[in-house]
Amino acid sequence: MKERLIIDMDATAIANAIQNREIKSSEAVTAYINHISEENPKINAMVENRFEKALEDAYEMDAMIERNEVKGPLHGVPISIKESLHVTEMKTTAGLEHRQDLISKEDAEVVTRLKNAGAIILGKTNTPALCFCQETENKLYGRTNNPWDVSRTAGGSSGGEGALLAVGGAAAGIGSDIGGSIRFPSHFNGVIGFKPGMNQVSTIGHIPQVVHPLQERMMTIGPMGKSVQDMKLLYQILTGSSLDSKPLHRFRIEILPGSTDYPLSQKTKEILDQLEIFLGKTYSTKRAVPPYFKNSSLIWQEIMSIEGSKLIELEAYNNDRSNVYTSFFKEKLTQRTKVHPYLSWAIMGSKMFRPSLKRVSEIEETLEQGDELLAAYLKNRLLIFPVYHSGALPHGQVFKEIFSIRKTFLNFMPYVAYANVWGLPALTVPVGVDENNMPVSVQIMSATGNEDALFRIGRLLEKKFRGYIRST
Repeated sequence: MKERLIIDMDATAIANAIQNREIKSSEAVTAYINHISEENPKINAMVENRFEKALEDAYEMDAMIERNEVKGPLHGVPISIKESLHVTEMKTTAGLEHRQDLISKEDAEVVTRLKNAGAIILGKTNTPALCFCQETENKLYGRTNNPWDVSRTAGGSSGGEGALLAVGGAAAGIGSDIGGSIRFPSHFNGVIGFKPGMNQVSTIGHIPQVVHPLQERMMTIGPMGKSVQDMKLLYQILTGSSLDSKPLHRFRIEILPGSTDYPLSQKTKEILDQLEIFLGKTYSTKRAVPPYFKNSSLIWQEIMSIEGSKLIELEAYNNDRSNVYTSFFKEKLTQRTKVHPYLSWAIMGSKMFRPSLKRVSEIEETLEQGDELLAAYLKNRLLIFPVYHSGALPHGQVFKEIFSIRKTFLNFMPYVAYANVWGLPALTVPVGVDENNMPVSVQIMSATGNEDALFRIGRLLEKKFRGYIRST
């Protein structure tokens, strides 16, 4: 019974319980290890564990408490980490077979911050190959399943994190996001997720490491978990700074209309209407489409396709004599190549959509103008968007919708691409279920500096609507 209580606690509650000597860190770590061992075979979310070392860390944390020493705000709290982030003495394969024997000698900067705060890492969670897909499957570790329905996707690229947290496999976790990679899994698995604004959290120690400035503005690392209060705590740990107070009465809340030209399930439209009614009782609300919404998907795809994803291709085919085209068609025929077809097809798409130098210059000019306009527009505004047009779909369907040669990403990516292109912080909160009883979330966005307001409204929504619910 005590173990069940522990795995339902968020990181903040566990940290408080450990520091108040209500539970021991070793008890918390043991509870999560036992739960992961029971649940992970069904979902394939955690792909490498450090259970023995986590227990050693926990006993050390318990000894510190006995000496009245507290390492930090996450003292003794068990967490999980996306596989694409370096953790000392663990692999960082990014789902590639040729990286499976590479052991990290140092931590990613965010991992160092978490360890310094007292967190204990239980293990690392699955990603698509090189994090290059919104579904989580690779040749090395296989596919991650959605715990609410194993026939459906867990999303990606932080899909292992989303699935593990959904079953209560860690107190909190860390993902990364360059194209919805925190928000898709949070939405599909029914967990809370926070994508920080651009340049707020270090990405050093993440594989792949982006190098082009336009991709750097879209790429970030952020927390995932069971509560909005945890997102605030973890974000402050990852940035090393506190937040400015931003009371909600200062803000206008703009909710995206359900009648845009983009796909949206009837259930999601109804949820947006319910949010408008609830928030409109206390705050100034409006249904509106923000500036640059309609062209953000194309800009996102073009930025992702700069140089035809040359560095991604070099890493994917590091020890392989075949090229991306040979590999893709060989895989279709034999299923025996070392690179997953999701990655091969994505790289081929990047080559097809690669922007010219002139177009890159045009994008840079648009971003400069848009950054200035949105800084003013979002100074006292909060935006509420869907994350995707529906809850989690059967395996493979999201990939087909986003990576079609017919450019259907233009229909399916606007909701998440917006925060990446404009570098906005975005909080994802589960608020209901769809027609298939799968979780449905919304994302709340604003300008960098307004994070406190995002967390305030997030807490309201998680209390009034669904919030985090453990799947098993």
